[in-house]
Parts: sequence; C-alpha cells; structure tokens
Amino acid sequence: MDLKARKRILSTPVIPVDVRSIHGVGDLLESFQRTSVQARNLGRCFQVWKNMLTDPKRPTILLGLSGPLIAAGLRSVIREMVELGMVDVVVSTGAVLYQDLYQSLGYHHYMGTPSADDGKLRAFAIDRIYDTYVDELKFEETDRTIGRITEEFPPRPASSREFLQFLGERFPAKDSILATCARKGVPVFSPALIDSSIGIGLTLHYAANRKKPNRFALDAVRDNFELVQILNSSPRTGVIYIGGGTPKNWINDGIVMANYAFERQGEGHYYALQITTDVPHWGGLSGSTLDEAMSWGKVSTKATKAMAFIEASVALPLLVGALWDRRAEWRKRRRPSFTWNGDVCARA
Repeated sequence: MDLKARKRILSTPVIPVDVRSIHGVGDLLESFQRTSVQARNLGRCFQVWKNMLTDPKRPTILLGLSGPLIAAGLRSVIREMVELGMVDVVVSTGAVLYQDLYQSLGYHHYMGTPSADDGKLRAFAIDRIYDTYVDELKFEETDRTIGRITEEFPPRPASSREFLQFLGERFPAKDSILATCARKGVPVFSPALIDSSIGIGLTLHYAANRKKPNRFALDAVRDNFELVQILNSSPRTGVIYIGGGTPKNWINDGIVMANYAFERQGEGHYYALQITTDVPHWGGLSGSTLDEAMSWGKVSTKATKAMAFIEASVALPLLVGALWDRRAEWRKRRRPSFTWNGDVCARA
C-alpha cells in the first residue's frame, strides 16, 4: 500500500455546517464547499460564478434559462441578476419570457395544488403548472396583445433579440426581465421563440398579415449570426445554465460555430455552471455533464466548472443571495456594452 498516496487522498475532511456561525447566505454557500453531495456542488457553483465576476479579463457571461422559472417565483431573482450586472447576455425559452410579459400586463400566477381535478380546472379555464395556476383567459388576452403590438414592428425579418428588445421597450414594467434587459442594453435571445405562447401571438399576427408583400418575420439564422459576433468579441466567456434544453444547446453550439466557422481566437467556455434536475445517464443534453461538453469543444479543457442537480426554485435564490452578500468583491465589474446597427454588433 502506498501510504503517502493514501494520506493525500484522505487529507481534506468534511466540515459540518455550523448554523450558529452563519451570518448570511454568502456564509452558507461558502460553508457548503466543505460539505458533500449537492450542497458541495452548489457551493462550487457559487465559487465558479464569483470567479466569472471577479476575473480581470472580464469574460462575457451568458445566462441560459429554461423550465417553469416564473411560475416558481423567480422573476424578481432573474431581473436582479440583470439589474446588478451578474450576467451580460440572456438566452431563454420563449415560455419564460412569455410569462414575464404576462405579469408585465398585470396578470398573476396563483398558488394551487398538484392534486387538483384538472378536468374541473379546464372547465374553469385555469391552466396548471405543477402546483401553480394561471388564468387561461388572461393568457389568451396576452397572446392577442402580442399579435396586435407586432403591428408596430417594422414589416421585415428580424432576429429574436431585436423583437424581444421591442417587447421590453413597449411593456416597461419595473419588475420585468425583458424591460430591464432593454433598459440595460442586455441582449435577449430565444432561438425557439415560436415554441411558446409568444409564438401563438405571432401566429395571430401572421394570419392577419400573410397576404401582404412585406410583413414581420422571425429570422432564426440571424440569431446565430448575432450570437457569433458577441462571442467573437469575447476572448473569454462564462456560461450559467438554469435548466438545460434549447438555451444550453444553442449557447454551446454558438462557441463551436464561432471557433471553427468564424475563426474566433479562443476556446470553449472558460467558466461554466449548471443547475438542473435532469441526469446524465439518459443521454439527453439537459442532464449531460460539463465534462462531456469538453469533448465537443463547447467547454474549455481548462475551464473552471461546476454542476448541481437541484431544482432551480431552491438553488437560484441561494446563489444570487450569496453573490449579493459578497457584492463588495465584484460590484466594480464593468459589464460589456453592445451596440447594434442592424445585424452588426459593436462591443465596448
């Protein structure tokens, strides 16, 4: 037996969480780093995110959002991440952004139960998201509002970023994620935007305008081109994935596309963290590990990375609260500024 190797392996003891010595969420997440299982993983995610924010090379931080985040009560948490400069670019499913817009119009999510009689809910025009209810009648009003407001957009093809900025400017609710991104100049992309109720609103607009020679249309390939320009101007990038799905895949594909198709002088993402409830052994992307992403060149072989298998309604407030506790360490960070001339991006 190699006693020296054995001693090295057994050199770092687990330290139990001492609740009496914890004076804030920052203390709690730091104490998690010397525990085990998902607490340790969440503590490591906190450290990775803090490393992104304190890196003097100012990596561009891209946030991927998927799952029932607004229904879970995370709207203000996500908005604060943008307001406080914790992220620089947002990539989201259309559903997250739609429900942000739904609340901007003054509508609500309601506490419900997963054991509800769904047939009865259907009769009452109430939709259920696990233990949360939404008003189907107000959803329909929101869909039709999107269809009508799109009449104000220039009748031409546009990227999802351009259209979502337009929505954020037209509905400037102070608690809105979209409105805050528009005000702060944070690009918001949704590469599968039509796979959401925003897509329903756009379909209503299409039906009313389909015979016109010029009309609004989403240009999904332009989304790719715009993302690549952001990545090309970013020698170092960090990614935060809340859930997985299309946002994770699209951001990861973007760095590969920028590196081999557009000759970006860089590598895969230098920092990466993910919060997910999916698991690797089914082979799906949402649960695939950040180590697996290294084989594709999506995450750098030198990356600082962490992954926690925890539901987002628990994990994200803890992470953001801990970063707020430690804001003195990163508040001087200057967020990159993106200026758009059509589909051409300039960065400062």
